[in-house]
Amino acid sequence: MKKWYCMILAVVFALVLLAPAAQAEVDFSGEQINWIIPFRVGGGSDVWSRLYAPFFQKYLPGNPIVAVKNMPGGGSITGGNHFEQRVRGDDGLTVFGSSGSTSFPYLLGNSKVRYDFAKYHIVFASPTGGVAYINPELGVKSAADLKGFTKEMNYASQGATSLDIVPLLGFDLLGLNVKAVFGYKGRGAGRVAFEQGEVSIDYQTTTAYIKNVRPLVEQGLAVPLMTWGVLDDDGNIVRDPIEPDLPCFPEVYEMVHGKKPSGQAWNAWKAFMIAGFGVQKAMWLPEQTKPEVVEAYRAAAKKVIADPEFQVVVEKSLGGYQQMAGENARKAFDQVLSVPKEDKAWVVKWIKDEYDIEVK
Repeated sequence: MKKWYCMILAVVFALVLLAPAAQAEVDFSGEQINWIIPFRVGGGSDVWSRLYAPFFQKYLPGNPIVAVKNMPGGGSITGGNHFEQRVRGDDGLTVFGSSGSTSFPYLLGNSKVRYDFAKYHIVFASPTGGVAYINPELGVKSAADLKGFTKEMNYASQGATSLDIVPLLGFDLLGLNVKAVFGYKGRGAGRVAFEQGEVSIDYQTTTAYIKNVRPLVEQGLAVPLMTWGVLDDDGNIVRDPIEPDLPCFPEVYEMVHGKKPSGQAWNAWKAFMIAGFGVQKAMWLPEQTKPEVVEAYRAAAKKVIADPEFQVVVEKSLGGYQQMAGENARKAFDQVLSVPKEDKAWVVKWIKDEYDIEVK
């Protein structure tokens, strides 16, 4: 028995010694990493990936070239499907960059989607925030005034199945009388519509809000209501640290209804909020990627995020939000993946009932 016990200890010890060696074997020297971005050159996701690329070149083993490959089409579905159907290597030489616009068709069960985030390995994620605001002529001075508020408002929307699911469903959950005006091409166009008096309620990402809407607030031309919030380490939605004086959406819900949010509509809103804002952009490795390659990428991501030079990039260009690597990113996105089918079906029905749009 003693002999067998010693043999088992020897095997375990050998495996422990081999683990770091396996990690050390990952070497991208002389290689090129192709980072598929399913959007056009110059768009938000393209800019995001090009901010990260040189830092991954610095920290991935062997300092490979990291080349951004734009593959726009189908609202990012084309690039996502290419990643699913054409990328077969286990060596980490091709990665995928998703955005909220990629996650939403997946969540809604769009029949054109072939990619499956549940199978992939997330490397890191970049959150963002959103701030909703209202025309002061409506008499609302803060989110507390939304309780029982019934005046009709217009909202400039990009579409009922776009990222606007978050504000539109959010307004509905608060019982607000908001009419969506479709056809706007972006949040910048929505802000201009607000400034020109075409719509009376709007939201902007936090960075755009700070730059373009705070001056309106200072001039008395807009009243900030709330942020969508951010995720804490336990996956709860809490106040946005960029706008800490504003209540986050769950707080406003409780102000209006006198209870904490719950139910299918809330579960769906939270999932879409996390996919669209909490982990808005993310890097993914294919399902078949070797474990040591996944760990090499995640280790590199942690080093990137900790790099003082990159911290300046985060503050200047990524809204100042804490970037998430490895396990933290996985835990956050798991909340998106774990939404029950019936809750996702509820959203599809809500879109049909409210806007007469079928998700196909």
